[in-house]
Amino acid sequence: MRKHWIKIVVVLVVLVAAVALVPFFVNADSFRPTLETKLSSAIGRKISLGHLDFSLLSGSLVANDITVGDDPAFSSAPFLQAHQLYIGVQIVPLLLHRQVQVTRFTVDSPNIQLIHAADGKWNFSSIGSTAQPATPQQPTVLPDLTVGELQVKNGTATISSLPAITKPFVYSKLNLTVKQFSFVRSFPFDLAAALPGSGSLTLTGEAGPLAQKDAADTPFHATLHIKNLDPVAAGAIDPSNGISMLADADAQCSSDGDNLATSGKVIASRLQLARTGSPAPHPVQVDFAASDDLDARSGKISDIAIHTGNVVVHVAGNFHLTPKAVMLDLHLNAPNLPIDQLEELLPAFGIQLPSGSQLRGGTLTTNVAITGPATATSITGPVEIDNTLLAGFDLGSRLQGLNLFGKTNGGTQIQVIRTSVNSTPDLTSFTNIYGNLPQIGSASGNGTVTSSGALNFQMQAKITSSNTAGAVANQAINVLGGFLGSRFQKNTSNGIPLTITGTAKSPAIHANIGAMFH
Repeated sequence: MRKHWIKIVVVLVVLVAAVALVPFFVNADSFRPTLETKLSSAIGRKISLGHLDFSLLSGSLVANDITVGDDPAFSSAPFLQAHQLYIGVQIVPLLLHRQVQVTRFTVDSPNIQLIHAADGKWNFSSIGSTAQPATPQQPTVLPDLTVGELQVKNGTATISSLPAITKPFVYSKLNLTVKQFSFVRSFPFDLAAALPGSGSLTLTGEAGPLAQKDAADTPFHATLHIKNLDPVAAGAIDPSNGISMLADADAQCSSDGDNLATSGKVIASRLQLARTGSPAPHPVQVDFAASDDLDARSGKISDIAIHTGNVVVHVAGNFHLTPKAVMLDLHLNAPNLPIDQLEELLPAFGIQLPSGSQLRGGTLTTNVAITGPATATSITGPVEIDNTLLAGFDLGSRLQGLNLFGKTNGGTQIQVIRTSVNSTPDLTSFTNIYGNLPQIGSASGNGTVTSSGALNFQMQAKITSSNTAGAVANQAINVLGGFLGSRFQKNTSNGIPLTITGTAKSPAIHANIGAMFH
């Protein structure tokens, strides 16, 4: 029995010794030229490997350095650099026949440069092209290379444009796993990455076969999840645009190589959409569905549904991708929306009410076009507010220069306010303003609001005598007319000139009595 155990121990020692000595008899670095040639041919890029070692326990050839060349039309710097590359191989063919049969690749901590050109091409678009040119008799054939598993661990990917227009976008902690990778068949993949700030991204799906003309047109379908995306911290939006949020997104994406279809939802917290705006107090849900013609670099937005309270506002239209921006041509049609449901969204759009005031009841109707760059749009079209109360704002006591009004206790009633709006990031213009305030009268005119929030409105107000405040005003004006003559009274019948300055939070309303003498 004792001899039996001694034999087992001896056999184990021999096996361990053999395993330990194998790497010393395998000159792994001798396979480096062959590997470099085969890999370079397979992806159509020059690949350089550092010194190769052999690890029997992991069944891998280990390269200490690796570089993958870029498309020379984009950059002379490497497309990918990594300190270590693990190349899984079949052991028996390697040891007995000195044949390298690759089973997996694992790239550790690579730096990857992704560059997008003005014509829509990417620097990875030519990956997979072969040295065998297409002929009328025989089309280009992609290499039938299959790898059981391809992994990228703890990588960094930097996305930039050519020419450089915006700050590069950096994904860190990039981890990618591809199973049964092939140029000519589809393969499943899982991708996860950290976004600038505290955001994260995961993308899971299936892609392939690789598009021969442009790898960026490879068909795929995938599920996308984004958490805590801060587009300002990411460099996607310039802080000066006044647009900010923290967004979570869930989407389904599908491409046949020619068209990309995307649908899903975004939950935007602390949403702000204007320079003079302030963050919305509650998260806003946005559902979306869009399609993109990849060759034309344009697409259609079937629907953007913005939820606030129990109200949904719909936007639809088209977009076009240019080197500098996403250009929008959208339309928003919102009839008879309850103002109570919309009010908490108004600050996000830079629409402010006088301090201490609140809109109660009534409806808002608008039909506007949204055009221009996505981060600096212009909004044009009619807007109307009906049957609401501006609670907490006593218009009668705010008028300066003709301090004769009775008070509009309980707030200012608004029967209707309608105007045409032309809003750009620098200036919002209101033309053909008409307002009917039953407690006082009516007003008409034009005005502007600057990007800093400064008001400049020129109005003509007509006072009604059918209520207490208006009656007091009319009585006082009639008294003044008795002293100042018929010309004053004639001008009064055309309306009292009003100038509104200050800011929306603190408006200054002046009656220009002097103008009524001319």
